[in-house]
Amino acid sequence: MTTAADHTTPGARLRHAVEQKRGLVVPGAANALAARVIETLGFEAVYLSGAGLTNTFYGMPDLGFVGLSDIAAHTAAIRDAVALPIIVDADTGFGNALNVRHTVRTLERAGANAIQLEDQVSPKKCGHFAGKAVVPQDEMLAKVRAALDARASSDFLVIARTDAAAIDGVDAAIARAQAFAEAGADITFVEAPESAEALARIAREIKCPQVANVVIGGKTPTLDARAFAEMGFGLVLYANAALQGAVLGMTRALQQLQETGRLDEDSGLVATFAERQALVRKPEFDALDQRYA
Repeated sequence: MTTAADHTTPGARLRHAVEQKRGLVVPGAANALAARVIETLGFEAVYLSGAGLTNTFYGMPDLGFVGLSDIAAHTAAIRDAVALPIIVDADTGFGNALNVRHTVRTLERAGANAIQLEDQVSPKKCGHFAGKAVVPQDEMLAKVRAALDARASSDFLVIARTDAAAIDGVDAAIARAQAFAEAGADITFVEAPESAEALARIAREIKCPQVANVVIGGKTPTLDARAFAEMGFGLVLYANAALQGAVLGMTRALQQLQETGRLDEDSGLVATFAERQALVRKPEFDALDQRYA
């Protein structure tokens, strides 16, 4: 376990926070701008959401359309924009165990501090969609071992997710997650449990830190952060809360523009020009411009 004196790097800070099992709430970002909002509000980490990236970058559903190059480019952009630890959704690892090795090396170099791998067959689906299927357990265990071997830093966390609950039930999913933990996964993640009782079992029965994934409108109950902390979850993901909020905000602002033919700062529907420039750090770039002039 990392000691307090070592909590200087983003990866070390993330490992320490997760090991406390205090239900660290981590919002998802689909791009660097959303990551800036998350950091500005004082959250301790950011999650690069594969679903959010697919929705915003391609305007398509989360059905396995993004590739490693997409994820790596957005990871690097977020790394340059924020100092927060970055957890990256890498779907199935983009292939077999050898592909997972390449994926981990690529994303760690791009600035990720943790990677999430799942046991769905490829092409994967959103964890809260119907019709999912999972690979044999041994195949996923090979991916976990490859990910652990590939990381350069011991503070780079490997999160092993199983979608087996929707297919074989919660008991089977817990058994899979336990196997992933025994193989060395730092964190395991049982996706889409459908009751508070199932969530409590997951956190209680699997010894390593766990992920609770709150998909707003999805299958898993939305509980207070305190409830997840009391259960002992390591991470509580709100992977697409920012995205869903942005969609509603954009829709309302543009509806007013369409209906009235005008949209002003005092409408209460948009950030001000000054707020937008502050968010993207324009004063910092102005200072640099003066320094290099």
